[in-house]
Amino acid sequence: MRVLVIGGGGREHALCWKIAQSQKVDKVYCAPGNLGIASVAENVDIPVDDIDALMVFALENKIGLTVVGPEQPLVAGIVDRFNDKGLRIFGPSRNAAEIEGSKVFCKDLLANYEIPTAAYKVFDCPTEAMQYAADRNGRLVVKVNGLAAGKGVLICSNGEEAADAIKTVMEEKAFGDAGNQIVVEEFLEGQEVSLLAFTDGKILRTHDSAQAHKAVYDGDTGPNTGGMGAYSPAAVLTEKLKKQVIDEIMFPTLRAMEKEDCLYKGLLYAGLMLTKEGPKVLEFNARFGDPETQPLMLRLQNDIVPIFAACIDGTLDRHTLNWKPESAVCVVMASKGYPGSYEKGKPISGLNAAGQIEIENVVVFHAGTKSSDGKIATSGGRVLGVTALGKDVPSAISTAYDAVSKIQWDGIHYRKDIGHRAY
Repeated sequence: MRVLVIGGGGREHALCWKIAQSQKVDKVYCAPGNLGIASVAENVDIPVDDIDALMVFALENKIGLTVVGPEQPLVAGIVDRFNDKGLRIFGPSRNAAEIEGSKVFCKDLLANYEIPTAAYKVFDCPTEAMQYAADRNGRLVVKVNGLAAGKGVLICSNGEEAADAIKTVMEEKAFGDAGNQIVVEEFLEGQEVSLLAFTDGKILRTHDSAQAHKAVYDGDTGPNTGGMGAYSPAAVLTEKLKKQVIDEIMFPTLRAMEKEDCLYKGLLYAGLMLTKEGPKVLEFNARFGDPETQPLMLRLQNDIVPIFAACIDGTLDRHTLNWKPESAVCVVMASKGYPGSYEKGKPISGLNAAGQIEIENVVVFHAGTKSSDGKIATSGGRVLGVTALGKDVPSAISTAYDAVSKIQWDGIHYRKDIGHRAY
């Protein structure tokens, strides 16, 4: 079988790496891919949002399975378009992907079906939103309705800060049209954790737990990013809590989506806050997390391709997921200035080949790299995801940071405390 992976980040490198190990796969393509992905797949120079070109490529190259990494093409309806042409593709339909594409859709769904989440209010008018925020004394969260590459969530210490955030989003258009409508919600106290699950619309097969670090600086401070690192498993999500999440959040959400004529197939990613009142939904994503996918792919024992097929065919009940007992940690190495402006084209030293380091149990997943004058150079905010296995989380952390210490470029930035919540 020939497989096409859509995307070009660390998540897609991890997926290509895993898919390439399948005995059912003859060749892996990745559009557009990156320099590290080229070690396990053939890069195809097609942007993720050019659905017509991707569809033509899949047809001409007899692609047996397409796996969508990022959210943009899912929200744009790539699954529906591919299905219309008889192409097998893993991911939710356009309507189902609205669970990530619209924060308002997601919050209203959760509220209407009494699925635990933060109290919220939706605004189209900035003046009304700013007045509402100014009247509130406590911490608030401002979320843009549309897609914002994981950066459209602004945590505010008080109503005044929230009013400033609303002005930035709705009047100054910091996130473009994605901020034309916003959600203002209560700030939830607790630990944040992720639970990902494969689903065929009826059955769930949950991944082992993972916990990401979204803030850019140590101690979970600074602005939110797409993710500065992750580890798995996350002991804070106990088996009892996991069952509660599955019974009270994941399955009810699947049933709610079906009732709304949005049968959900693909990967359902729940971002959760473990509050004193129990787990509550922060957000749902319609695709694999980044960087959670990197440690999870190192730990997944299954051939992933039959799982993709089962989600498409509605036969997931025939499969179980098996996980390595070891822990895995991913440390994201980023460009100085990220998630704000940053320079590109900085030569990277310390890699002995694209995507590999000579340290046992380490895989370096590329996120933003390119070839420059025959050398590997930076080309994005998040550049590498150094991912390691260990007998437990502390061992995996030690191995990951040992590898990180060998990699250098001008303006390098990474957190020194990834996995600290595991202690």
